Amino acid sequence: MSYAHGNTAAAVLVLFILLVIITSAFVF
Repeated sequence: MSYAHGNTAAAVLVLFILLVIITSAFVF
């Protein structure tokens, strides 16, 4: 695993968490 691939995975994970938080904010 290269550093760039790991960095991309971390960015996708952060975006996913933000999406969940925004969705929760709209639901509740």
